[in-house]
Formats: sequence, structure tokens, C-alpha cells
Amino acid sequence: MTDQAQAPHSTLADETFMSADDLRAYMLELEQNKLNKELAAMDKEDKAREELVKKLATPVDLTPDLIHAIAQNLITKMRLAAQRGETEIMVLRFPNTLCTDKGRAINNAEDGWPETLTGRPRQAFELWRDYLRPNHYKLKAMIVDWPGGMPGDVGFFLSWA
Repeated sequence: MTDQAQAPHSTLADETFMSADDLRAYMLELEQNKLNKELAAMDKEDKAREELVKKLATPVDLTPDLIHAIAQNLITKMRLAAQRGETEIMVLRFPNTLCTDKGRAINNAEDGWPETLTGRPRQAFELWRDYLRPNHYKLKAMIVDWPGGMPGDVGFFLSWA
């Protein structure tokens, strides 16, 4: 009788069900695969961010044709925003590493914050200063994200309110 009582149990354990140890090992493997994917995604994100910083750190040659193309793109975005009843748009977002102080002056709304800008963000500020400010557009710079509680990206917001 003991053979009959044990036979169904061993059959279930061997053929139908995983052992508790096997199930825990399976769960651990799934968790490890999930972590590996997350790490790979973070690594890919870090590399993309590095490439973005390199690109934005290098000023572009602001030819009249390029300035015209930038203006046309900006006008289109401003018109669409105005049609939605908005009076402000974000025109640029960039890593705080493109500020000599990592965005501290911007975060504290210090008067000299534009002096901390480098690369293309500096050029964007100068385009606003030279072309848009005389037409009464306002530019606001602020930290737009806080990864790990620390200042992250900076956003430039163009306003016509």
C-alpha cells in the first residue's frame, strides 16, 4: 500500500510539477534576465546621452540659411502652440553638463546664468538674445528633471505671454 501511496506523489513531482527548489531557481533566473535587460538599457541610454552631450557641446556654423531654417521651425511650433491656447513652448532640452556649473545658476535663478552655458545651448541663448528678445519674447531656463534628487536636464522655454 505504501508503494501505491508514493507512486502518484513521485509521478507528480517528476513529471508534472517543478520542485520548490527548481521553481525558486527559475524565478531567480527570470529576475536575473530582467536585471540584465535593465542594465543593458541603462548602458544604451548612457551611451546615447554621451553622444548627445558631444553633439550639443560642439557649436554649429550659424549660416543665414541655418538661422532661417531654425526660425521657420520655431514659427511653426509657436503657431501650433498658439492655436492650442498656449503661450509658452519648450524649445530646447539639454543635459546640465553643458553648463559650467551643472545648472546651479539656472536652478537658483541667478542673474548671470547665461554665462554658464556652453556649446549649442549657448548659441540658442544668443539667438534668442539677438533675434527674439527685441521682439518681446521671453526665455526661461529651468531644471526639468531630477534624477536621484539631483538636478538633471535643463529646459529652455520661449514665452510670448
